[in-house]
Amino acid sequence: MGEYKHPEVLVSTDWVAAHGSDPNVRLVEVDVDTTAYEKGHIQNAIAWNWTSQLQDNVRRDLLGKQQIEELLGQSGISPDTTVVLYGDNNNWFAAYALWQLKYYGHHDARLMNGGRKKWELEGRPTTNDVPQFARANYTAKAPDASVRARRDHVFTGLERKNVNLVDVRSVDEFTGKVIAPPGMTETAQRGGHIPGALNVPWAKAANEDGTFKSYDDLAQLYSSVNSGQDTIAYCRIGERSSHTWFVLKYLLGFDNVRNYDGSWTEWGNLVDAPIAKGA
Repeated sequence: MGEYKHPEVLVSTDWVAAHGSDPNVRLVEVDVDTTAYEKGHIQNAIAWNWTSQLQDNVRRDLLGKQQIEELLGQSGISPDTTVVLYGDNNNWFAAYALWQLKYYGHHDARLMNGGRKKWELEGRPTTNDVPQFARANYTAKAPDASVRARRDHVFTGLERKNVNLVDVRSVDEFTGKVIAPPGMTETAQRGGHIPGALNVPWAKAANEDGTFKSYDDLAQLYSSVNSGQDTIAYCRIGERSSHTWFVLKYLLGFDNVRNYDGSWTEWGNLVDAPIAKGA
């Protein structure tokens, strides 16, 4: 992993097997399938439910500062805890959770490279035991606005023509053939993409075993993205684009990358917001 610009944000399954029980390490599983944890998980891992614990359930927004402090405190996480996140679907929602931790300034948050898929492919042990940890005191930092895009950032970028827009959804979503993947309930009134956006589906950044592709392969995949400009990644609700944000910011070392968590469910519903269709 030394080839990545910030290899410290990734740990291997070997590392987790050796350090998952360390007192200052907290393993957190975050899955698309919120029942996956109950079917078996890594020893000492807790679970966060993305539908009920990683978003405000009244407003369509991220957790507020007090809410993230409560979640981390009840999880036994303090500001100096090493938080290692992993999950199903190539760490899709694990990356979303990591992005929120970085938004609130948690210093040491990492992904287990390959997630559940790699752990299971290697035949490593799982358990149904749910660990209990003593409550911790957590005071979050003020939100780091530099990692989050709001719709105004997108409008300004379109007006000034000085921002990379990376649409990480499927080709069918990007072209407007479908508005959302099958079975997904969060949707928009219109299909298509933000004008000028590049379509680089998020899953292309992963190998068959769920691990991230090499630095060279990732650099080739995102070769059309100008690393000298501000970059905004978006998807449907901000989770797949968190994965791409992680790749661009930490693995490729782009300086100014934001995740637009409003994404297409916001943009596709905005009155008078420009859209484009087709390839």
